[in-house]
Amino acid sequence: MSDTATSPAKARPEFRNIEFASLRTLRWPLASIVSGMHRVSGAIMFFLMPFVIWMFDNSISSEISFAKFKAAFDVGMFGLPGFIWKLVVLGLIWAYLHHFIAGIRHLWMDTHHEQVTKEFGHQTAVVVMSLTLGLTVILGAKLFGLY
Repeated sequence: MSDTATSPAKARPEFRNIEFASLRTLRWPLASIVSGMHRVSGAIMFFLMPFVIWMFDNSISSEISFAKFKAAFDVGMFGLPGFIWKLVVLGLIWAYLHHFIAGIRHLWMDTHHEQVTKEFGHQTAVVVMSLTLGLTVILGAKLFGLY
């Protein structure tokens, strides 16, 4: 009898795609960060939809409700200062801009998949991040009254 037939079987190694503990140590390419942020921005917009509906309703109902709406950003509401409400709206602005611009990127890559390379993915991710952050800074400056 051979040794292999009598020896206990070795445990086969287990390979997984991603271990939860190693997520922090992975080197994420910019294209994957943009893709993940596209999902996060969609979730932010979905969960803050009641706030968006409230803002829209209060801004168009009447002059009195618009004055209360504007006061929420100036002096605050529900025990939170106006600065916090402006930060929430700034987060919504970022989420919308990022989701829209990254969505255009994803649609382009889906329809022109023959031309997509790693370099193209990186370049378009840089464009998405630049446009999103630049427009968010410009609109955030307007929101906070800098111009």
